[in-house]
Amino acid sequence: MDLERMRALLTALQEARYAGVRSVSYDGKSINYGSDAELANAISDLETRIATATTGTPRRRRWGTVASKGL
Repeated sequence: MDLERMRALLTALQEARYAGVRSVSYDGKSINYGSDAELANAISDLETRIATATTGTPRRRRWGTVASKGL
């Protein structure tokens, strides 16, 4: 899939999610997502693919935990 098609699909997915709809029609096809989490995963996957296509490396997320004993 080329970059412009991925961006258009990403926009369609984001608009559907913000409207509270779990069904997306794009390029003559209809996709139904079972939950908002599935839709969010599809959006995240497309964002990663777009980042990889534009920069050559996928975007990275860092997660960490900070703890303190209050000293």
